[in-house]
Amino acid sequence: MKIGIVGLPSVGKTTLFNLLTGSDVAVSEFSVAKIDANIGICKIPDSRIDFLSKLYKPKKTTYATIETIDVPGLVSGSSTGKGVGNQFLDTIRKVDALVHVLRVFEDDNVPHVDGSIDPMRDIETVNMELLFADLGVIDNRIKRIETAKKVTKENLSELEVLKKCKAGLEQGLLIHNLELDDEEKRHLKTFEFLSEKPIILVANLDEQQLITKDYPSRDSLMEYSRKVNTPLIELCVKSELEIAQLDPEDRQAFLEDLGISESGIDRLAKTAYEHLGLISFLTTGQDEVKAWTIKRNTTAKKAAGKVHSDIERGFIRAEVCKFDDLKELGSMGKVKEMGLLSVEGKDYIVQDGDIISFRFNV
Repeated sequence: MKIGIVGLPSVGKTTLFNLLTGSDVAVSEFSVAKIDANIGICKIPDSRIDFLSKLYKPKKTTYATIETIDVPGLVSGSSTGKGVGNQFLDTIRKVDALVHVLRVFEDDNVPHVDGSIDPMRDIETVNMELLFADLGVIDNRIKRIETAKKVTKENLSELEVLKKCKAGLEQGLLIHNLELDDEEKRHLKTFEFLSEKPIILVANLDEQQLITKDYPSRDSLMEYSRKVNTPLIELCVKSELEIAQLDPEDRQAFLEDLGISESGIDRLAKTAYEHLGLISFLTTGQDEVKAWTIKRNTTAKKAAGKVHSDIERGFIRAEVCKFDDLKELGSMGKVKEMGLLSVEGKDYIVQDGDIISFRFNV
């Protein structure tokens, strides 16, 4: 999975990037200083992998990961190449989802690029840049189809979907908020439209705002989140980064002082997984314990291909154990004794937390 962290300059994007990836990228107080994207890997915390690693004591433990891209801040006009606009657009074309960081904290030393704190205005600014960028692509494609000497049935179907998207964009709707069926979405795959990508909103608070749950436009943000089915996460990114740099035994106490039950990494990872329809299945052994990320409703045979193409090609069966059963009973031997190890065929739908051993022959 790959996410792009987006937003206006000086809202906390790079600080969030450092929190998620464990990086130490310099944070500039000046929006013009940043012109290059930062790329890092976020390891997704998973208590199941922690347990299995202690149980099997493997040579290697591998958590699910998210490739994270911190892109230069947008400004109005990025879609037409202003600022670092073209670079911004190219950078996020390939991501699976966008994390839009919204500044709600006050800091006189770091003025907001638009002069005041207004997260709803900032949402509109970013959305408009995504929208205008997609409209430009759509207009060019529609023109090419309509002026072509030969137009196929496939082209006509594509044209119909593009016009539907254009109408929605002209009404201020992002493509991911339009009601498109699977066939219509198929026509859009090659375009990698920016406004088609799922979005997660992160409100970047200060410590006092986090404790009081009071900050500018909170009610409006909550209502917007519900209206457009876009998750909203409230984080004090600066404080969480400071806490993440403490010794592990001290972290939980500081999180509790802020009224935080789970870290920002946990919350963002869980939200991204749920919003993108992802789950993890697990494999175990003396060599490696590993979490594998797949789409929900993936069959056992397709999941096998995630491990290795030969396993999918020569798939025979999947031996499946539920994580909770193994945790409760303490060993795979006891799981088998209790008859809780199931043998599944190629069409079995893999569930989150399944521990799977694939049998295959090539």
